[in-house]
Amino acid sequence: MPNQKLVVRSVRLDADLNGRVERTAKQQGFANASAFIRDAIRRSVSEQDAGTNAAEERLAATMDRAISEIRKVRRVQQAAFAFADAQVKMLLTCIAEPPKDTYDQAIARGKLRYDRFLKSVGMGMTGDSAEAIKELINRGEGS
Repeated sequence: MPNQKLVVRSVRLDADLNGRVERTAKQQGFANASAFIRDAIRRSVSEQDAGTNAAEERLAATMDRAISEIRKVRRVQQAAFAFADAQVKMLLTCIAEPPKDTYDQAIARGKLRYDRFLKSVGMGMTGDSAEAIKELINRGEGS
């Protein structure tokens, strides 16, 4: 500290606390009570910095875990869409078109079956998924 300008701070202590500070400073080998107080302040500030760093590290670890879980959910969702896409392609490839004279009737029955399917799926879902299904059902009823 040779080139640093020192700042003087005054602290008022009651007689009992001052006596304890003096005794503790002597017991711990400090030159005087001021040296003990400076050391106590340094340790306290360092512990606060360490506590802040530890909290930041815990928060970062929590965020990393959350991001990892979100990535897993995304991969599962992509796999589910890929599976559904493959099923639809297979279904469209293997099922023949209805004859022209029953085409309109087949379309109408298909729409009714699809609406029942969406309602059935919606009843089995909860939360945001259920809201998405309700939107699909309402959009289907509007057309």
